[in-house]
Amino acid sequence: MITPMSAVFASVIAVLMVFLAYRVSTFRLKYRQGLGHNEDPDFEAAVRAHGNLVEYAPLALILLVVGELNGVNIKTVYWVGLVFVVSRLLHAWGMTQGRGGPHKARLVGTLLSWLSILVMAVLVVWNVIRVNL
Repeated sequence: MITPMSAVFASVIAVLMVFLAYRVSTFRLKYRQGLGHNEDPDFEAAVRAHGNLVEYAPLALILLVVGELNGVNIKTVYWVGLVFVVSRLLHAWGMTQGRGGPHKARLVGTLLSWLSILVMAVLVVWNVIRVNL
């Protein structure tokens, strides 16, 4: 396997995504609402927790794969990937517990998501520069 570390993180994120999609589906069935959401803050929080993961995960996973393929240290890929997974778990939990409002886990999850994406982006560019100079 060429990118075993990224493959594991993509799989974990996929399981989280299916879980969050299931939560949205249960609200859709409960309220018989195929699109959007109603005034239930738990429903809206479930939709946004899932949507937010869908928005952030592709870029983070692409960066992990590109980094791994281009020779970024595998331990570094592991730690950045682990931080990203933990950040997404914190964000989803904070969204649920805070019912879409402010919550410390949501804030920490957001900041760690941004940090892991930025760190991996810098590592990929740094590795490209280092190898090609």
